[in-house]
Amino acid sequence: MGCLESKVCDELGVDKSTLQNSVRTDPLHYVKDPTFRNTHKHIDPSLLPGEIFKRMEEQNGKVVVGLYPYDGSHPDDLQFKKGETMIILEEHGEWWKARSLQTKREGYVPSNYVAQLDSMETEEWFFKDICRKDAERQLLAPANKPGAFLIRESETTNGFSLSVRDVGPKGLDVVKHYKIRKLDEGGFYISPKSSFQDINKMIKHYQHNADGLCRKLGRPCTKPKAQKPWEKDAWEIPKESLKMVKKLGAGQFGEVWMAFYNNTTKVAVKTLKPGTMTVQAFLDEANVMKTLQHDHLVRLYAVVTKTQPIYIVTEYMLNGSLLDFLKTGTGCKIQLPKLIDFSAQIAEGMAYIEKKHYIHRDLRAANVLVSECLLCKIADFGLARVIEDDEYSPREGAKFPIKWTAPEAIQYGSFTIKSDMWSFGVLLYEIITYGKMPYPGMTKMEVMSSIQRGYRMPQPENCPSELYDVMLSCWKDKPQDRPTFDFLQSVLDDFYTATEAQYQDQS
Repeated sequence: MGCLESKVCDELGVDKSTLQNSVRTDPLHYVKDPTFRNTHKHIDPSLLPGEIFKRMEEQNGKVVVGLYPYDGSHPDDLQFKKGETMIILEEHGEWWKARSLQTKREGYVPSNYVAQLDSMETEEWFFKDICRKDAERQLLAPANKPGAFLIRESETTNGFSLSVRDVGPKGLDVVKHYKIRKLDEGGFYISPKSSFQDINKMIKHYQHNADGLCRKLGRPCTKPKAQKPWEKDAWEIPKESLKMVKKLGAGQFGEVWMAFYNNTTKVAVKTLKPGTMTVQAFLDEANVMKTLQHDHLVRLYAVVTKTQPIYIVTEYMLNGSLLDFLKTGTGCKIQLPKLIDFSAQIAEGMAYIEKKHYIHRDLRAANVLVSECLLCKIADFGLARVIEDDEYSPREGAKFPIKWTAPEAIQYGSFTIKSDMWSFGVLLYEIITYGKMPYPGMTKMEVMSSIQRGYRMPQPENCPSELYDVMLSCWKDKPQDRPTFDFLQSVLDDFYTATEAQYQDQS
């Protein structure tokens, strides 16, 4: 216990003998000290000294607090309430083994349902591991109003940034960003004329007085409800574990359903018609697909292959396909900056696929899904490789997505990330026209022959010339002349940049 006693002595500013005497004469003497109470708020001061030391030893591990209640879905899960404290015993990816400091029970907890005790992660306004662009996407979601804000870790400095939703020119919603600087002697400030002991006090100040910000702070940015990570080792699952609830759509190769897995987790299930693909070919591809995990790729959870038809189980996306969403009452009112942002999100997901040396093969608005907070995620990547339907061949032309397919892929079956780039250009057309069919009025054969003669779709109405230039770069004749997704992501991310208001000395 020597090292631990030394730690307590350092915290309280006393020597070891003083601590030992105070424990013998007044066991609660040291826990009454405000320094100790601030550092170990969760430790009950009425406990015996030995138990307090035990709790402090536990705190030397990672102590977390529940951000949301968790009921558990398996016998080895640990149920906990919001605000309950736990010590982490082992970390296994998205699932951590923990022991509750209240109930003493042990089990597995979803890592995104907890945050380290006494850290900023427990604050409603703090968004961990979020970049500037994603902060803008969160704040511009429909659930937030002007004045909504969040605090995030700065990408450029070892500190924090404040992001605030505001109304810009022509009534367009924009996001302003402010650096939060640290004082050498402790504390924080945005403007040197106003400094604060901690960020909570800073927020309260700016909620009552704009004091140089674009506006007074309102409510913290709405956080998307945490989605429970997929179960440990649940890859090939029994068909009986899925309860189909609502049919979401149907295509040439099967149906899509909203379903519940084990009556607890909402998922999307794609059912593939028997004969669409061989089980082994599908599993080979699916084993690669499940390793591709990115914020802008639909997460593949599990498969059912023991009985026909094959089921593909993925995360559920409330707003369905981007193609359908753009035609809804909400989607058709989306303003140009958000349409550009949709394009940037898809480019980011494809840049990840590009980096992983993978190919999508069927990129279009119908294969991009939209979440409740208007995040775009690419779906069905890789499936076109294993589809065995003869009618899905370029030569037949009956069901093959000719209007999205690069000429070299149509003529020679040469699918590469550069043929995906061609498809991305057509996808940009779909986005900017709110889901209109590409090459309007033209048959597939007319499209094929026209493209070979050098024809390209004209600039759509209300499409900025800079965006049309991006489309044309995607439709270069030679695949090697087309840009990379990494490059286009940077172009589209910077297409509209919110005004950066950085405070200088106001005195």
